[in-house]
Amino acid sequence: MQDLLSRGRWIRALLLYLLAALLVFCLAPWVGGESISAGQVVRDITGKNAVLSTDTQIFVYQRVPRVLLGFLVGGALAVVGSVLQVILRNALAAPSTLGMTGAGSVGAVIAISIPHLAFSWGPFSSVQLFALLGSGVGLLFIYMLARQKQGISMNTLLLAGVTIGILCSAIIPLIKYLANPDMLVAMDRWMMGGLDVVGYRELAALFPLLVPGVGMLLLQGLNLNHITLGEEMALGHGVDVAAVERISFLAGALATASAVSMVGPIFFVGLIVPHIIRRLSGYDQRIVLPGAFLAGGAFLVLCDIIARTIVAPTEMPVGIITAILGGPFFIILLLRKK
Repeated sequence: MQDLLSRGRWIRALLLYLLAALLVFCLAPWVGGESISAGQVVRDITGKNAVLSTDTQIFVYQRVPRVLLGFLVGGALAVVGSVLQVILRNALAAPSTLGMTGAGSVGAVIAISIPHLAFSWGPFSSVQLFALLGSGVGLLFIYMLARQKQGISMNTLLLAGVTIGILCSAIIPLIKYLANPDMLVAMDRWMMGGLDVVGYRELAALFPLLVPGVGMLLLQGLNLNHITLGEEMALGHGVDVAAVERISFLAGALATASAVSMVGPIFFVGLIVPHIIRRLSGYDQRIVLPGAFLAGGAFLVLCDIIARTIVAPTEMPVGIITAILGGPFFIILLLRKK
């Protein structure tokens, strides 16, 4: 099998990605529109001060949760994009290809447009729950369309996902047109994508779906290596291609739905990062997948740093930054394929 890394090269590559991600993760909480004193934060955390200062509260309850959220969401979207580009045999596939992004956005917009629906259940808000519900309905519809006797048709899956995305992009303006004008700002703000989080309670909403979804995808590295050689070759090596595709689709949908319900639609992370990792480390999915998770998390955290500082003291939705960076990259990919 071509382009497979030896154990030593795999470990070295993974360590490099891990160190780079840790560097971004450790530095990011100290950067923002509001400057904070590192010495003050260290003194408060080590217990030398009985009352937490404003700097420490900003660091502990705003910056660190925000970095954690960005890292988990960015990593998940990058892993999903990496897997989709293999099973769909399409270099331009991304998490939005599943249709979960659009379907989840419809659910969230419905929840925002009807204030009487506002409630919370554990760590979940009504917007998150409706986004998950919308993604679930979209997932069920796409799965029913793509399912065949011999398994899931990847061509039909791709077409169904794109169709759901187009349909949802038409439903959202309709909801906004019928909604109370006072709700339009909240809808638009959510649709731009953002990592607004205070404290750690909301982060718990990611774990029921996102962590299992990403975990299942990371375990498919070797099987995906066989699939890249062709379906017949993979079957000859004992790989149940239909099962791998089914697991990858469902796990990717779970991770995407969880991410979208939490931060809104974040585009291009799942498209850009997998291509960068393959350029740096080759096509061995055993390093592409964990490398994409680490690099995707670091990438979204860096984009959020730009969003928090470029127009300080206010902040820009991180979805705008990823779109600005991802748009030209997408055009370059199209030109290369042409």
